[in-house]
Amino acid sequence: MPLVGVVIGSRTDEPLVQDTLKALTDLGIEHELVALSAHRTPQKVADYAQAAAGRGIQVIIAAAGGSAALPGAIASWTDLPVIGVPLPTSELKGVDALHAIAQMPPGVPVACVAVGAWGARNAAYLAAGILALKHDKISEAYAAYRKRLREG
Repeated sequence: MPLVGVVIGSRTDEPLVQDTLKALTDLGIEHELVALSAHRTPQKVADYAQAAAGRGIQVIIAAAGGSAALPGAIASWTDLPVIGVPLPTSELKGVDALHAIAQMPPGVPVACVAVGAWGARNAAYLAAGILALKHDKISEAYAAYRKRLREG
């Protein structure tokens, strides 16, 4: 059963979240990848977000470019932690997405990581840190990963 839902706005965004998927896999975290558009399929976004916790999802990573409405739309429909990944898909190279995700209104928090590949990886590690609070295997894998970083 997946613990992390990775949501992209379009299948064309899939190459941009490969670092997310690889990091989750490397840490032994079960996950799923779905494509849902906040603008083209808003009801499907609402349905996914509302049903996620009941299906065992504990953290949602939502990657979006441009107006980056997807992370906030998901956060408006669930109490689960949502991590937004700004994608560099517009002429503004993701700066627009970064601002959109970072400026969520009070009461609808979305964690925001860096634009692009660095953010994609860090979203997975942030999800691991959240899940490590209650999953021993993930805690051990994440601690071992961080130890390897510190030791070079």
